[in-house]
Amino acid sequence: MNQPFIRAEITETPILRFSGHNFEPLPSGALFWHGQQTLLVADLHLEKLSSYARHGQMLPPYDTGLTLAKLEADMRRTGASRVVALGDSFHRDEGSTTLLEADRARVDRLTDMAEWIWLGGNHDPRPHALGGRCMNEVELAGVLLTHEPQRNAAGMIAGHLHPSARVHMEGRTARRPCFVHDNRLMILPAYGSATGSLNILSPAFFGLFHWPALEVVMLGRERTYPVSPKRLVRG
Repeated sequence: MNQPFIRAEITETPILRFSGHNFEPLPSGALFWHGQQTLLVADLHLEKLSSYARHGQMLPPYDTGLTLAKLEADMRRTGASRVVALGDSFHRDEGSTTLLEADRARVDRLTDMAEWIWLGGNHDPRPHALGGRCMNEVELAGVLLTHEPQRNAAGMIAGHLHPSARVHMEGRTARRPCFVHDNRLMILPAYGSATGSLNILSPAFFGLFHWPALEVVMLGRERTYPVSPKRLVRG
């Protein structure tokens, strides 16, 4: 994405105020909760490309290593003492058992660096033998962390839908993964290196958000960019 294209929309690194807490949306797609020293990531989909290879699509299985390297960088940058993975951390049930030796060693290192919570998703093996705890959902400081977003939520952070925003400005359009919330429900972008995205104007998002309160923050290469919902377009 051409960053100057939306630079007029921003003045500083955005901080999301959600459910009475401050969160920093990172350009990687992670969300850092300062008050809880907690890093939130959704939809890692580790071992996705290796699963394709098992079904005859010979794609280089490097997505797991790229995703874990990005996650390690975010952990070191933020100094997070806790990591919560919001489900679909693995692309298939046996994913935790097919990690390359180097990737398994990195997972072990990361789960030793901080308290680690794996939340169950619709793709995940659970429980599994990796470090950390496996849970269905967890509540921290009045905020419910879970995988699938729910209508009429109140203080919920979820993943699952891989949100993206397409904006139109100055005769051009750009589409990027995004954070989206209405102060009742927040949905994080997919963090995995091989994941796709879904426009937040698509039917899958209908009825989830109170539109007048909507706040959208798009991912850029080196920072995040708040954009007005009025600039959102379909496609």
